Amino acid sequence: MIGRLNHVAIAVPDLKAAAAQYADVLGARIGPPQDEPEHGVTVIFIELPNTKIELLHPLGEDSPIKGFLEKNPSGGIHHICYEVDDIIAARDRLKEQGARVLGTGEPKIGAHGKPVLFLHPKDFNGTLIELEQV
Repeated sequence: MIGRLNHVAIAVPDLKAAAAQYADVLGARIGPPQDEPEHGVTVIFIELPNTKIELLHPLGEDSPIKGFLEKNPSGGIHHICYEVDDIIAARDRLKEQGARVLGTGEPKIGAHGKPVLFLHPKDFNGTLIELEQV
């Protein structure tokens, strides 16, 4: 069901500093910051030959990343995103298997302009999983 790894998301306390570290220290190609108000984050994508790293920073007081950073002040891995061909079919199959879909269970449009869903980390060994339709 799941396809390739789309990205690994890292919550960071200082978006500009984290992006500079990837660009200056690691020599990575950095995209521009994008505000994603529906998800409460500002993101920067780091392009790698085989996948992406998504740097996440809180956008607004209700950001889910704000709470994550309060628990992990220096930041850390927030979620892993896998691609799926059909997000509704994937959702339905996962629910049949007992996995919990976060929120309303309906896909939202993610940072790449494609439908996404998140799966409860307690159902996946403590890892928040994002599914993105390709």
